[in-house]
Amino acid sequence: MPTKKRRIDNHLMLERLSKIHTKIKSGCYPNTHQLAYDNEVSVPTISRDIEFLRDRFEAPIEYDAAHRGYYYSKNFDMPLNMVSQKDLLTLSLTKQLLSQYEGSPIYKEISSIINMLSDSQGIGKSDFLKRVAAPPLPKAVMNEDAWNIVIECLQENSIIKFDYNGRWRTETTHRMLRPYQVLLQEGMYFVFGFDENSDGGKGGERLFNLSRMKNLENTGRTFELPEDFEFASRCGGGRFGAFKEAEKVKYEIDFYDDARQFVKDCIWADDQEFYEIEEENTTTICFSSSQSTKVLEWVLSQGVNAKPIAPESFVERWKQELRGMLKNAGI
Repeated sequence: MPTKKRRIDNHLMLERLSKIHTKIKSGCYPNTHQLAYDNEVSVPTISRDIEFLRDRFEAPIEYDAAHRGYYYSKNFDMPLNMVSQKDLLTLSLTKQLLSQYEGSPIYKEISSIINMLSDSQGIGKSDFLKRVAAPPLPKAVMNEDAWNIVIECLQENSIIKFDYNGRWRTETTHRMLRPYQVLLQEGMYFVFGFDENSDGGKGGERLFNLSRMKNLENTGRTFELPEDFEFASRCGGGRFGAFKEAEKVKYEIDFYDDARQFVKDCIWADDQEFYEIEEENTTTICFSSSQSTKVLEWVLSQGVNAKPIAPESFVERWKQELRGMLKNAGI
């Protein structure tokens, strides 16, 4: 059975089990025909569900001939219903924070599970859930078939074959990727792994935007996942998102005026250090990272209130960007 269909069937079964449990626990002695009608499935399906409850959850379900229905011979609660209100509230708030991925397969699956749990305890409609939210953000165009293939290959440690059009190289290239991780960032999806076709066939670790991956295919050829496969270890201590380079660089950047507080509000790198020069209205940050393009975008986002000091190669790159902007502005 395909992975996607198996996940859907599991969710539907969990929903039925929860409804069957609630009905039996209510003391109304439901029979298989009533339960089948309520759940819009066949009587044999309900019979299998009841056996599943007995075998897997050790539910004390008995049949009462006088009432012609099922009941619990002793007090019983489903493990799903034993989740605390506090934990359910936390799960529901997690769904709110994942709203930037609404419409994607991962959001659909997570929200369906959370909805089933929260609705069973009556907090699914709570207005409080709207009190914690993620602001509107751009959403990547998601191909659900591509997502399912990537997840399948992650589960099987199998190589993905696909065509790709990069951000800087617009021509189509053919890739053979050993997928290590899927990264989620601001409504976008990235696949990190070892590309066998990069560097003239020598291969190397690369990061791909899932929305640009086309004609995906699970080759069925497996690989051994390395122990140090996590993307976070490739960032040189930087925390600037889904981008990596081979070289780890030490940066020194000055921030002025209102950007001084901005830069102190977050942890941008594992080894960051701040130096205050009050007489010059300056806050200097020093840190290491192997994400120079993202660091450059970060500096440029603060306009006149940010100035790189080191390394010199990065300073020159920043100046080139400024010269290009001045040229585009006709100045």
